[in-house]
Amino acid sequence: MKKIKTALLSYGMSGKVFHAPFLEFHPGFELLGSWERSKQLIQEDYPNTKSYPTLESVLEEDVDLVVVNTPVGTHFEYAKQVLLAGKHAIVEKAFTTTVAEAQELAALAKEKGVKLSVFQNRRWDSDLKTVRQVLSDGVLGDIVEAEFHFDRYNPNLSPKQHKETANDGAGILKDLGPHLIDQALYLFGFPKSVMSDIRITREHSLVDDWIDIVLYYDTFRVRLKAGFFVREAIPAYQLHGKKGSFLKPRGDVQEDDLKLAKKPNLDTWGKEPIELEGVLHTNIDGVTMHGKIPTLQGNYYAFFDGVYNSIANDTVEPVTAQDGVRVMQIIEAAIQSSAQKKVIDL
Repeated sequence: MKKIKTALLSYGMSGKVFHAPFLEFHPGFELLGSWERSKQLIQEDYPNTKSYPTLESVLEEDVDLVVVNTPVGTHFEYAKQVLLAGKHAIVEKAFTTTVAEAQELAALAKEKGVKLSVFQNRRWDSDLKTVRQVLSDGVLGDIVEAEFHFDRYNPNLSPKQHKETANDGAGILKDLGPHLIDQALYLFGFPKSVMSDIRITREHSLVDDWIDIVLYYDTFRVRLKAGFFVREAIPAYQLHGKKGSFLKPRGDVQEDDLKLAKKPNLDTWGKEPIELEGVLHTNIDGVTMHGKIPTLQGNYYAFFDGVYNSIANDTVEPVTAQDGVRVMQIIEAAIQSSAQKKVIDL
């Protein structure tokens, strides 16, 4: 198996929790190291790696793939340098800060003949995989409405300065918003128009921390919500069709397990507790069904396996640059809608 030599552009929470464990576990990758600006930590966890002092030193290395997992405001600049150097790239969400930046990166990757993927790992959450299966099975009938939430209770400001300073990459719309938007587009396609309300609710906050986005499709609507003042969460996934409903609490265990330094595997990884199964209430062939259904196993490994195949076997990236462009189009429309208090056609 061809080894894809890979480097990270930071080894904070994202690099340590979401990327390095899977790059180390997948037999097709060789984790070379990470750009580290102050603390040199990656070698403590992966002794065979190295700490790079600059981005230039990363790009001078014999590296095939670079993970751009730095603050959102730097994504465009760093990803552009990576692509210009002829390297493949994974870029964290939000992909960029504007549609124009996203389109430029997509065009540059095509010009250079390299692979560019956006890290939308939550397509492989146990929750979303189960929702997708329920939709695919057709047991809800024609969808009338769906509502996805990414709710938390955390009134405190983040200690990470780039998250709380007013800048083009800060705020919940470009933090949790890309997850919700990407999941909606992944399941339902691109909408006709967008309406949104974007607010600041935490004391002393300088960035948006509450969003309510409605995606308009021909025959149904999808609502996306996220905020920091939800102590008692309602089901994170609510789908209602002409035959029935499916309600699913957020239950994917992967992030929590990774934070506990648990190592991914292909057998038991991503299995959530049975008590978090979703409830299906519908009518199938004249018979009413009302009860819990098993949750599918989640595994972010599938994203990295898709990236491997895209590079080694020239297949399509698991999340394409064009997927990233479409998410940015929704984000820009949401900002415009909230500012003008009207529905924005796409």
